[in-house]
Amino acid sequence: MTKDMQAVVINHYGDESTLEMATLPIPEITDSQVLVEVKATSINPIDWKLREGHLQQMFDWEFPIVLGWDVAGIIKEVGSKVTDWKIGDEVFARPDTTRNGTYAQFTAVDTSLLAHKPNNISFEEAAAVPLASETAYQALFTHGHLQPNETVLIQAGSGGVGTYAIQLAKAHGAHVITTTSQSHFELVTDLGADEIVDYRNEKITDKLKNIDLVIDTLGGANQEEAFSVLNPKTGRQISIVGESKNTQDIIKDTNLQFTGIWLQPNGDNLQEIANLMSEDKVKSIIDSVFPFSKDGIVKAHQLSATNHSTGKVIIKF
Repeated sequence: MTKDMQAVVINHYGDESTLEMATLPIPEITDSQVLVEVKATSINPIDWKLREGHLQQMFDWEFPIVLGWDVAGIIKEVGSKVTDWKIGDEVFARPDTTRNGTYAQFTAVDTSLLAHKPNNISFEEAAAVPLASETAYQALFTHGHLQPNETVLIQAGSGGVGTYAIQLAKAHGAHVITTTSQSHFELVTDLGADEIVDYRNEKITDKLKNIDLVIDTLGGANQEEAFSVLNPKTGRQISIVGESKNTQDIIKDTNLQFTGIWLQPNGDNLQEIANLMSEDKVKSIIDSVFPFSKDGIVKAHQLSATNHSTGKVIIKF
């Protein structure tokens, strides 16, 4: 195998014109890692927020930075202490957040973050899954403690996290309500939504009450008004976008609960989702597929940053 690979990198923060193709050494793996030949990756908001410099305080890395934190591919090398995985395994993962991301022909992944790619899905469908679906899983279950027969409101059900959250909640036996525009009613119904609020023409506060759990993917005023539809005794809201400025004032002296979360990549969570995909209970919704090139990734970033893609934006190698 050659020692070098092609990657799309940034050498400084800025708009999508900062993305450029580069030749880099293939990553060296540790004893407990595998080297994955990347077949597909996907675009997430963390990619372009980091590219623009908004996450500098959290991730103070040296340049060049390879963005991308979703991978689907084939194991090409295993570390000396790796026993559960072998060369040739088809896998997917949300790798650790490092400066050596997945916009590259090869990437190193800790075995604790890996899951087997289901046989019934493509590498592109698999690459859509890890970051978005693990976020949905942890919001619903790890932090939201969703129980069968409870009612959950998932904000922005046609988005990357929302499409997985609807399916995971439904597979768990919950009553699922989501917000989306009328053009996506058929999609979210197909995914398992029991009720839909058309956010362009309807307000959740007019239609809903006594919701057990809200999954907030929007923040701001949407987060604040969602507290009024929660069950006043047991209601809880989990946000993947941080806490709004008035949230603490709203829940003060109430029984309502609020948690802002940041994904903790977890191979066991991903394997559970993979098992549901194998049973056709969860599927990926893909908006667009772009080629692995500077041009392809620039266009993918532009689309993702509109926040109006339906499902995920994929890069195919």
